[in-house]
Amino acid sequence: MKNVCRSLLALSLSATPFAAVAADSVAALLPLSLEELIATPVVTASRRQQGREQTPAHIMVITREQMRDRRYKSLADLLEDLPGVDFQRGTRSTQYNNFVFQGHVSNNKLLILLDGVRIDHPAGGKIPIAENFSLYFAKQVEVLYGPAAALYGADAFAGVINIITEKASDTPGGKVSAGVGSYGSLEGNFLVGGKLGETIALTVGAHYQESDRAPLDKYYPDTYRKVAAGGVPAAQREDYVGNISSQSQYFRLDAGDALTVGFYRNNFRSLSSTGDRPNSVFYLSDAFWDTTIETWQGKYRFDLTPTLKGELILDHSTYEVDPRSRYINSVTNFQNHGYDYSYARRRGIEQNFNWQASDDHVIQAGLGYKDYYAIETPDLPHPYDTSKGAQGQGMVYPNTNLPLQVFDSRYDSWSAYMQWQAQWTPSLSTMLGAREDWFSTYGSSLNPRLGVVWQPAAGNYLKLLYGEAFRAPSPEESYSAFGSFNASGKPSGLFRAPNSSLEPEKSKTLSLTWDWRPTNKFNLITNAYLTKVEHIIITRADPVPVQYIPGATLTQTESKQNSGRDQYHGIDFIPQWQVHLGGPWNADFWGSYSYVKGWIRETDNGPELQQVNIAAHKLKFGVTLRYQDWLTITPRLQWIDETTTGAINRTQNDRVKLTEPYTVASLHIGAHKLAGEHLSLYFDIYNLFDERYYAANTSSSSSVLQAVPQQPRTFMGTLEYRF
Repeated sequence: MKNVCRSLLALSLSATPFAAVAADSVAALLPLSLEELIATPVVTASRRQQGREQTPAHIMVITREQMRDRRYKSLADLLEDLPGVDFQRGTRSTQYNNFVFQGHVSNNKLLILLDGVRIDHPAGGKIPIAENFSLYFAKQVEVLYGPAAALYGADAFAGVINIITEKASDTPGGKVSAGVGSYGSLEGNFLVGGKLGETIALTVGAHYQESDRAPLDKYYPDTYRKVAAGGVPAAQREDYVGNISSQSQYFRLDAGDALTVGFYRNNFRSLSSTGDRPNSVFYLSDAFWDTTIETWQGKYRFDLTPTLKGELILDHSTYEVDPRSRYINSVTNFQNHGYDYSYARRRGIEQNFNWQASDDHVIQAGLGYKDYYAIETPDLPHPYDTSKGAQGQGMVYPNTNLPLQVFDSRYDSWSAYMQWQAQWTPSLSTMLGAREDWFSTYGSSLNPRLGVVWQPAAGNYLKLLYGEAFRAPSPEESYSAFGSFNASGKPSGLFRAPNSSLEPEKSKTLSLTWDWRPTNKFNLITNAYLTKVEHIIITRADPVPVQYIPGATLTQTESKQNSGRDQYHGIDFIPQWQVHLGGPWNADFWGSYSYVKGWIRETDNGPELQQVNIAAHKLKFGVTLRYQDWLTITPRLQWIDETTTGAINRTQNDRVKLTEPYTVASLHIGAHKLAGEHLSLYFDIYNLFDERYYAANTSSSSSVLQAVPQQPRTFMGTLEYRF
């Protein structure tokens, strides 16, 4: 597949400019005014177009121009710069990056949509969110803060990210880019599209990326020093490697304004040793974790009456771990029997209606059905055979004759929602909504949503919002299992046991947002929130070992359990300011200060522990300096306070240690409108001042690094050609 993607990219570089991509031209380099940015319609908060000021939600919009100038090339880049987000790169073996979104830990609590259809894990498990979620085809990205289960159902827990695209225009055009950088970094993408007749419009694109991590044993010798492991002396240990690669493919077909068919696929590969201690793992390039997500979607829009509109949505999504994915670490006794496999499939249909009851009242409603299938395996002695099915693998646990059980599950869900928005006066509007989701595995969940939007004075908008949400337990949590037997056929330590009786996590959030615009060049958003979560799913030791392997006597097991609850409160200050610096120079300043304080209890009456992976204070700042419409200079700076890790000191009932505060900067330079206004050149410097800093890990396991070293200074140069 790598060679195919490279060939496809090379072909696109030499392709004849036969088509059009909607409005990403070099000529449109001057930024939108702040008034125009604020007026950009959004759809994520209410599933219909509204201005940001009237939307009953705290929502941010990042435009195509901002993504280009700030060099948000992937969803990871964007998330790292968002207010209220703690982002830890390269800390986890299966999901690579980890992040916390306004106190909600891990990426399975944030819904990722493409034009309103879910494109992350089909069944709610954790996935890599890294360079695989490239943004080369995005018109804008809408980030909704707070629970949205009343509209989107399961897992819209912390918020929603909606990547918005558009159908191809009539104007000939397209774009292709290629870049090279430090440590073998290569990346490229293309996007072309156009009309195929009077009513058919098609857009097609793809991206590919690969890179090695820096030799962290050189830059962080204390952390990655060579030590004996798995019977291999320190002097014979392999060098540290950390290569990653990603790719994606995208197309969108529009038949007039009524029908849209779309496809999106992304893939990511990283080492399964990511974030592990040198004494607990072998850093081998062929011991990797490789995931692929594919989503098909179809939308049919129709008008029943001039005031009643409908939209039918069909989607089909799959997630699969490459059967060659494997671990070679202390859990597998450093033997070559740590293969793993996972698969999930979702098929869904949803019918939505939008009724403009009057000029001041809008009612929305919808019905939906989804069916799921999932496979989860324990550690396998050899790769999973996808042609035989879950019950036909015929494997045994290494060093035993015990049949190895592969877990699979089929379940379905129904949903119904309704939302009423009312404009009572020119300055006062309300929103009331609720959604019921019924799962065949654990029953129903009702989630209400309330909002009041009030404009007390010109340039001031206040939003008081309350919402509830639920996160469905994923098959990964319900059925994941691992553990090994020693050469004598005895259990070698701790086993992870499945637990099919998990219930959903449940959250309640109250927030107040003040959107202040004293001038048409300055905007300050203040968002304060309080969240409580119950039935937290955490990993806990089983008081009585779970004997889930017939014929074996396990002495120590742990499993996922609904054991905890947590609470946190926080506030984000988000300024944006545009200013003319004199002559041909203009500047666009943006930034945020975030504060969050939280605790978690592993049991309802247990001690309050600091929340995991959260810095209490975060400061993020950037400015795009623009010389006319052909030069952009964008420095970005982040200061992140000391951050909690996952390790717990049971004696003191608190986290063992914190990662130190750090400051990291980047610089991005773009030269545009070259070669007859077709060419742009970009030069990016990451970790500009070559800081040595660490990201906190999520796990409390003794086999992982609690503080994971981050990349030294790196460079990337990119050429982009539009036609």
